[in-house]
This record gives sequence, structure tokens and C-alpha cells, in this order.
Amino acid sequence: MPADLPKDRMLSKVPEVTIYFWTIKILCTTVGETVSDFLNVNLGFGLTGTSVAMGALLLVVLFFQFRENKYVPGIYWLAVVLISIFGTLITDILTDSLNFPLEASTALFSIALGLTFAMWFAKEQTLSIHSIFTRRRESFYWLAILFTFALGTAAGDLMAERLGLGYLVTGIIVCSCIIAITIGWRLKLDAVLSFWMAYILTRPLGASLGDYLSQPPANGGLGLGASITSLVFLVAILAVVVFLTLTRRDFITVSSTKARIDQRPSGAVWQVVIVVVLLALAGGSGYYWRSAELQNQAMTNSSSTAPLGDLSEFHQIAKDILDFVRAGNLNRAKSRVDDLEIAWDNSEARLRPMDPAKWSAVDDCIDAVLRNLRAVRQDTSKCSTALQSLITVLNSLDNRRSTVFQSK
Repeated sequence: MPADLPKDRMLSKVPEVTIYFWTIKILCTTVGETVSDFLNVNLGFGLTGTSVAMGALLLVVLFFQFRENKYVPGIYWLAVVLISIFGTLITDILTDSLNFPLEASTALFSIALGLTFAMWFAKEQTLSIHSIFTRRRESFYWLAILFTFALGTAAGDLMAERLGLGYLVTGIIVCSCIIAITIGWRLKLDAVLSFWMAYILTRPLGASLGDYLSQPPANGGLGLGASITSLVFLVAILAVVVFLTLTRRDFITVSSTKARIDQRPSGAVWQVVIVVVLLALAGGSGYYWRSAELQNQAMTNSSSTAPLGDLSEFHQIAKDILDFVRAGNLNRAKSRVDDLEIAWDNSEARLRPMDPAKWSAVDDCIDAVLRNLRAVRQDTSKCSTALQSLITVLNSLDNRRSTVFQSK
């Protein structure tokens, strides 16, 4: 350990912020989205099973991360990949299992992250990534990282799904915000503030990229699938990490760390206040405008005989699945149920404002279908019952089609 470093401190536990840092960070956020989908849906682990497995693995990797007294690229970036997956799963559990609104999740994680930063600054008088050379600072750092991933997931899903902007548009909006932050940093916006804002925003950017690559063309994606997308990005992460391990291009030296910590930004507190207020105003205004637009569309499309509009697409998918189940072809049924989930999620922004209570009734039935079709041990009888219940609810919401789609 260098002579000018106090005995109770370690070498920097994090990498230098370079183009390599941001490249791997975006790759990790994309993997967080696609791997969680792959384990949860493709392998049928479910949200609970995937969360337990990833949480346990994350704790093991963080144990080794905290044992080191310096930055080790392989361990550090493995922890980031796992915390990206786990942060995504936290939001998914709140949304899908506990029916927690994405608006509330976004607010909750924003508050949690704000409190983490407040406690961190109160104890250490800095939030700089170049100051992570004590155990306490590293603990604050990883807690903040977890909340940035959870917040980024909630905010990204809120924009892409709840507000119906889609993956591509959401990615473009987030990318524009990151460019604006970069310009602000060049114009003397506080470096620590700029870093953490960009760090949060790269999460929905990476998630939008992952969804855009993995989702089928019918749902606005390129159709690569979660498994292929995950594999390609994991290989890319491994290649960059091996390169950095060999070249040490992202290692922080003691002298550069000390120099940056000694710098005292002027007006940093006021910059934080101004930026937070501007973000709240911009986000709130955008949310209000988009929600009002969706509400107007809902009033136009709904009617007394069809409160959720045309549901024929979901009728047909449910009927297809039921036919496969009755024929004993559960593999085809599981494949078709993926189509049901994707179509229903993509229609949320359009259908939910029409009648939130009736939308929730259908959503509960679809959740029951997904649970039964994706169970480790599938029960044909339970699958059929869940599908018949869904078809009955869909029929009740569209009297004009009930005679056509009655279950046999």
C-alpha cells in the first residue's frame, strides 16, 4: 500500500470514469433487463425464484468485493451485473406481484436514493466516486447503486409501458437527457452531480435498448430474443473487462484520487437544488400531459358495451392457448402465453385509462394464466380453468363478441 495512504484506508475500490466505464455500465443495464426476463420467463424460475437466486449470488460476490483492498475489474463488474439484475427484479416484484403502481415505485426509489445520498454526504462530506476507499463509503456506494438501478427500471417502465411511449422513444428521450447532462458538465455543472444523474439515466437507456433488441418486431423490437441478447452483451462485457484487467486503463491512482477529493466545487448545493426542481417540473409536466392524452383517447374508444374497447386480439390468443392445453401441447401453450403477456403489457397505456377497475380484473386473470402455464409442474386442469376464467371475463367486457368466443 502506498506510503501516503493512511493505514485505515484502502486503494480506490472503483474504476476511473472513462469511456470504458460507461460502455460496460450500459452493457450491464441491458443484461439486467434481458437476463432477468430470460431466467423469469424462458427458464420458468418465476420472479420469486429468480430474485432469491440472484440475491444470494449478489451477496456472495459483494462479500469478495468488500474483502479486496483495491479495485479488481472482474469482481467489481460482476457485482454491477448482478445488482443490475437484482434491481430490475425488485421493481418487477413490486409491479407484477404486489400490484404496486410504477408511479409509486418511481417516487419510492427516488426518496430512497435521496436519503442514501443525504446520509452518505452527512457522514463523509462527499459523494465522489473517487473517494471510495473506506468500508463505510463503499457500503453507501453499493446501496446507492442498487437504488439507481431500481429507480431507473421503474422510471423506464413508467415511460415505455405505463405511458405507452415504447422502448425506442423512451431510449431517445433518455439519451437526449444524457447528452444535455454532458453539455452541462462541459459548461461547469458539478462533476459529482453530473455523474450520478448520468448513472441513473443509463439504466432506462440500457433497459430500452435490451427490450428493443429482444422483443419481437410485432411489439416494436428487433426480435433477437432475451437469450441471444443476453449472451451477446455478456460476451461483450467479458471482453472489455479482460482488456481492462490486462491494460489497467481504468485504475485510479492515489495521487489523482487525492487531487479530485481536495477540490471543492462552488455552488454545488444550489446546482443540485436547481437540477432536482427542473427534473421534477419537466417529469411532472410530461407525465400530466401524456396521462391527459391517454385519458382523452380512452374516452373516445370506450363504450357501454365495450368498456375496454376492442379485445378481440386477447380473445384469440386465449382461445389458442386453451386449444393447445386441451390438446396436451403445453410447450406450444407456453410459447403462446408469452404473446399474451407481451400484447397485454403493450396495451396497458391504451386500455387502463378506459376503466382501471375492469382492466385490473382482466390483468388478474392474465396473471393467473401466466402462473399456471409457467409453473414448474403444470396442472392441465388448473391451466384450463384459468384460461376459461379469462375468456369469460373478456366476453363480459365485449358483449358483441361473446357468442363468438365462448369457451367450448
